[in-house]
Amino acid sequence: MKRALVVGAGIVGAACAERLARDGFVVSVVDPRPVGSVATGAGMGHLLVMDDPPAEFALTLRSRILWDELAPTLSPSVDHAACGTLWVAADEEELAEAERKRARLAAAGVSAELLDSAGLVRLEPNLRAGLLGGLRLAEDGIVYPPAAAQWFLERAGATGERHVRSASVASVESGRATLADGRVLEADVIVLAAGLETRALVRGLPLRARKGHLVITDRHPGFCSHEIVELGYVKNAHGAALESVACNVLARPNGQVLVGSSRQFDVDDPAIDPRMLARVVARATEFLPGLARLKAIRAWTGLRAATPDGLPVIGPLPGASGVFVAAGHEGLGITASTGTAELVADLASGRRGALDPHPYRVERFAEVGHA
Repeated sequence: MKRALVVGAGIVGAACAERLARDGFVVSVVDPRPVGSVATGAGMGHLLVMDDPPAEFALTLRSRILWDELAPTLSPSVDHAACGTLWVAADEEELAEAERKRARLAAAGVSAELLDSAGLVRLEPNLRAGLLGGLRLAEDGIVYPPAAAQWFLERAGATGERHVRSASVASVESGRATLADGRVLEADVIVLAAGLETRALVRGLPLRARKGHLVITDRHPGFCSHEIVELGYVKNAHGAALESVACNVLARPNGQVLVGSSRQFDVDDPAIDPRMLARVVARATEFLPGLARLKAIRAWTGLRAATPDGLPVIGPLPGASGVFVAAGHEGLGITASTGTAELVADLASGRRGALDPHPYRVERFAEVGHA
């Protein structure tokens, strides 16, 4: 009987548990907190293809394919919807970027529709006048992240006694994890998927906190039907600025409107920053003026684990046979959970899979090893 232990019950850890269970592992999960209650619970839940850089393109595209395969089996509580993403161009530079995105996507066989200004208004009448056009990826989608994480764990059988909540992991080595209370759990495969807390288990792992703010409104069915993202989001997502905001708005299946987004690096305080929250709302309202009429009912923040090069760390941990890292997905953990899980399972089983593991390898960062 092959045993696997996953450290972290967020969506990446949960997806890894489910995938390993499919390979015949008996899986246990260790996390002292409720399922999906940290970065996963603070996420928007989008499932989208990011076409640049190439390694992010490969991971998000493969992940979306895997989400599509799972879609017919997902629990209704996961709230999966194929809403599509609408990338919006405010100026000529962004319109040119929309065309470049379309070309990159087409080269990989991904369908995307280039839109003019009239096409934008036809699809999303609440967008402001004067936008030049955009790009529609109709096959992108959304889920409710905590429910998705729970669904993965249930599929893996990693609930009840096999979900260890009473202690956190203090250290790992090949074949065993030592809990903070002194207990030792043995496993053939150990996956470290604890977000920022993975730093305590992997010496030298350069994860940094990226704080984001989100706001949700009460129910306004029909306000928008896509995830609406300004093309400036791409510059922010790959930029070096310590803080930035960009319009990223989507409607939940129940009609609530989720409004983002912001990025603040190296801020470990989860408290809402009124200044950043105001910037998020103001930026989104520039694109969707009608947002100003909606009633906001809750705001929150999340701390996402980011790496220096913007790619997650996925792969075997040097010096610890059978131990794998799956962390550092920043704002793409929901999307990339399925592709990450497949890659971890392929590596653990010695298979050659759909993804090239090289861009995500742990050892691309010097001096990384088990703590």
